[in-house]
Amino acid sequence: MQTNPTHSSLVAVGDSFTEGMSDLLPDGSYRGWADLLAGRMAAQTPGFRYANLAVRGKLIGQIVDEQVDVAAAMGADVITLVGGLNDTLRPKCDMGRVRGLLEEAVEKLAPACRQLVLMRSPGRQGPVLERFRPRMEELFACVDQLAERHGAIVVDLYGAPSLSDPRMWDVDRLHLTADGHRRVAEAVWQALGYDPADTEWRTPLAATVPPRWVARRVADARFARQHLLPWIGRRLTGRSSGDGRPAKRPELLPYDGPVA
Repeated sequence: MQTNPTHSSLVAVGDSFTEGMSDLLPDGSYRGWADLLAGRMAAQTPGFRYANLAVRGKLIGQIVDEQVDVAAAMGADVITLVGGLNDTLRPKCDMGRVRGLLEEAVEKLAPACRQLVLMRSPGRQGPVLERFRPRMEELFACVDQLAERHGAIVVDLYGAPSLSDPRMWDVDRLHLTADGHRRVAEAVWQALGYDPADTEWRTPLAATVPPRWVARRVADARFARQHLLPWIGRRLTGRSSGDGRPAKRPELLPYDGPVA
């Protein structure tokens, strides 16, 4: 980790987590941690440039095929790579293939930038996490090994108590709220060596009275109707929420967006 760093450019690679869902803006677009991080880095360095190649729903193979070579060719100071979690949530997942593709991505990106940033993605407390936890932790072990081998930084969001709290997650239970994205931006900011703005980003949220049984059942029904059933439908038909969507910010251009 570098102290008092100066970075002139950032390229973000990944899926919906890096695209910024569900940090919704008034115009219907998504902001997210990568935009917030870029805004803070731009405030430090005049002429700072930023690209975000992430597209929701992408599997690690699609990230490698569609984003990695493009990102490597940009020659950015910092590249962030988060991928593979969508694969682990599929009923049938070849973890050997996932590990191999992640290794391919890291081997291409690490030499193409000053600093590659990898992450152990956050996980929401609940039955879904418990079901897929072994796969997720296998993925994160691979992330750790690749980071050590290639000199990448690993940001441990999975081990942050604040980010496992259900209150940090949107109603779809798959994507962080605006406050969750802010905390991720802070985590990456600190990992890159910048002075902390929030030293408590990992700290668990204060306890509150849990919702009553009826409220929980209403929320469960809404989640199933609006999010779970459409997700299952896409899996059964081989479709993805990202089909036909372009990269969020495909060119490495000067950035003057939001500051976390």
